[in-house]
Parts: sequence; structure tokens; C-alpha cells
Amino acid sequence: MKILLVLPATERHRVVPGGEVPKRKMLRFSVLGLTTVAALTPARHEVLVRDENVEALDFETDADVVGVTFMTGLANRAYEIAAEFKRRGKLVVAGGYHPTLMPEEAARHFDIVVAGEAEGVWPRVVADIERGEFRRIYRNVGMPDLRETPVPRRELLERMRDEYVTTNAVQTGRGCPHQCRFCSVAAFFKGSFRTRPQENVLAELAQVPKVFMFVDDNIISDPEYAKALFRAMAPMGKRWVSQCSIKIADDPELLRLAYEAGCRGLFLGIETINQDNLTAVQKDINDPRQYERRIRLMHEAGIGVQAGMIVGLDSDDVTVFEKTLDFLQSAELDALQLAILTPQPGTPLHEDFAKAGRLLHRDWGRYDFRHAVIQPKHMTPEELQAGADWLYAQYYRLDRIILRTLRLAFKVGVEPAYLGWRLGLTYRYNNIREGIVGRNPARKPGLLARLWEGVKDSFQLGVRAWGLRPISR
Repeated sequence: MKILLVLPATERHRVVPGGEVPKRKMLRFSVLGLTTVAALTPARHEVLVRDENVEALDFETDADVVGVTFMTGLANRAYEIAAEFKRRGKLVVAGGYHPTLMPEEAARHFDIVVAGEAEGVWPRVVADIERGEFRRIYRNVGMPDLRETPVPRRELLERMRDEYVTTNAVQTGRGCPHQCRFCSVAAFFKGSFRTRPQENVLAELAQVPKVFMFVDDNIISDPEYAKALFRAMAPMGKRWVSQCSIKIADDPELLRLAYEAGCRGLFLGIETINQDNLTAVQKDINDPRQYERRIRLMHEAGIGVQAGMIVGLDSDDVTVFEKTLDFLQSAELDALQLAILTPQPGTPLHEDFAKAGRLLHRDWGRYDFRHAVIQPKHMTPEELQAGADWLYAQYYRLDRIILRTLRLAFKVGVEPAYLGWRLGLTYRYNNIREGIVGRNPARKPGLLARLWEGVKDSFQLGVRAWGLRPISR
């Protein structure tokens, strides 16, 4: 059989036939899930991987089976893809976070749904398809032994590798021991965490180039495992980034070993500067009183820091946006990934909001962490959207990017500064391309601001009158 594995993309990031690839390579990295599924596929079958973020999808493919992996924000597009391929007589298979957490919904659009991890299930699915006797839903109810996880087939991305910051993604473990109520990772892995044998990880690292990425959800979930791995990596001369808990700063040895192993940047789920918010979402491992000290320690160790922040939590009001911007600047954070609170289906947070009647709709295409899909407690959805856009646009002003880069270069190191510079320009490019400006809802607009809003509204009306379509967000 010929099997096509697909990663969908949102409309604003999707490559269409004859179109250009958006200049977002710093935010694109190896499609590890699909390349791992490809490695699990028996060798007698031909496998192709297509990522709509970097190339247009050919619906006239001669593939027999089409597999699509997707999160909730891509579910609508995944269902469109399934419908197009089914109309052409292809057998379509769904996998990933959304199909795992919403399998019955996905089964209405796909011939087969794989719920859970692929190891131990995907080869059986392929065999059943060959026999013509497959089930509608395959549930991986156990936790696969990560000793059996194969090295991903990275060569399948070779044609388009220049469109990614790296196609070399490595994973040391899966899951997370924490139970944050908003987190799809906790829901998908049922609160479990387990690691691959270190000898397997080190053997894989020996095959990848100097620069790569660890895609673990929390690479220090097992601190002793991480220390042993970092010690073994030190002679390799690698350079890498990853994500982890901010508590790495509380262990000087772990922090030092990470740097010596080649770590030059870490993504931290800081989430919020409000302790009540952290308690409400069960992330008490974070302590806002310690944020700046911990970030300073990471900088002193030579590691850059990108903050993951959420706005729209239940203790947030219209002042949260300016307060968050002030914190990001005073703490000297190097990059920002901002999320509007988005209760993903299958998480306890989604259940909370559904019971309270605070979900505005179930248009999955807007569950992408960039659109207000909830009724906040202390502001309107419109204020939440405007404030989040304003915060993103303000943080990635060009003058602030330049100042952050210079500070990083002198205080942390040239390599983190280079990473911060490229990330900053990429996020700024996104904001400009998508027309993200917003406004600070804590401040009432003056006369000039109101006049400017009128000009923008008139412009939008003029665009539509000419039959054109402004870039949608």
C-alpha cells in the first residue's frame, strides 16, 4: 500500500497551490508524530509525509490510505481533508490529540480513528486495512513501552527541510506528572510520565546534527534522569532548546549540566502572574514571587527563556494585559508565546466551562489559543481579544526586540541572543501579516483613537465593497 500522512494547517498558515510558504520557519520543527508513525509502518509499504504549513496538499494523490494527525484547533480542516479524500475513494485515518479526546466525533468524519499513542496499535491498523477487516475506533488503553519506540524517519522531510528551524526533533519521555486543568498533555497521557532508555536516546543523538530540539513537554520531569542524560551529552558538543518547569532554576547542578550539555534556550509555562489563577488551574508548582529570581538564575547560567503566558483566567480583569507586559519587561524575558485561555475538549477545564455555560461556541477552528472562545469572569470576550492582541503587538515592537537582543547578547550570551532575535522577528512578522494590533481595554480611547477606529472600519468596508477579503485572524 501507499500511505500518505498529513499535518493540516490553519487557513492563515496553509500553503495553497502556487502560493508561498509563510516566513515562519522559527515556529516550525520536525513533524515528530508523523515521522514516528512512518517508522512504525511495515517496510513493505510506501510512506509519504505532507505538512500543509510548508507545501500544498495534493488531493489527487495515488495513495491508498491517508492518515491525518491534528489538535483541536485544526479539527475543522482535518474534517475537510477527510471529506475530500473520501470523495476520491481513499480510506482515511485520524490520530493525535483531538481524535484521542473526541474519538466519536472524529469517527463521524474518518473511516478509522486511532485513540492514544501509535505504538502497538498502528501496525495492527495497517494489517487490518490490508485484510479489509478494520474497526472504526482503535483505543490504545495501555502505556506503550518506550523501549520499542523507533527512530523517526526524518528523511521523509528532507525535501522541505529548509522550511523548518530543524527537522531533528528528539524525545526523551512522554507525558507530565503535573495535573494542570487546562492541559491536553495531562488529559492525553492520563497524568502519566515515562522515559525512554537513555542508551536509546544517546544512540539517536549520535545520528543528529549539532543543532536539534528536544520536544519533551517537561524535560526535567525526572531530575535524576535528566542529570544523567546531560552528563552523557556534555562531550557531544550539541546545541539544543527544549521546554521544562521553571523549577529547573532551583537546582543549580541541573541548570549547570543542562548548559554543559548544550542547552541555550528553554520554554517555560509561566502561565500567569496571579497566584489565585495558578491555584484554580492546579499549577501551584509556580510561584509568582519567585519568577524573577528564577529567570535571573537561568540567564546567569547562559540559557535564554521564552515564557508561555495565558490571559483570560478567572482572576483576570482588563488590567491583566498591561500588568503582564510590565512583568515580561521587568523580568527580562526573552520571548513570549501568548495564549488566550482556550478550554480544550477532554480537559477538566473544558468540562468546567461547559457546565457553567461559558463556552461561546464549538467552532473548533477558533480553539487555536488566539481567539476568545469563552465568557471571561471580569471582562467581555471582546475586551479579552483586544487586550491579548495589544499585548502581543506591544511585546513584539521592533524597538523592544532590538533592546532585548542587545541585553541578551551582553548578559546571557550570543547564542541565546541570536535565538531571541530570530524568534522576535518571526512573531513580529506574524503580527503584521495577520493585522494584530488590538487595544488596551483598561484605558478608554481618546478622540484620536476613536477617529482611527473609524478610519479602520471604513477601510474594511471599502475592501469588502471591492470584493476583496482582508487577512483573517
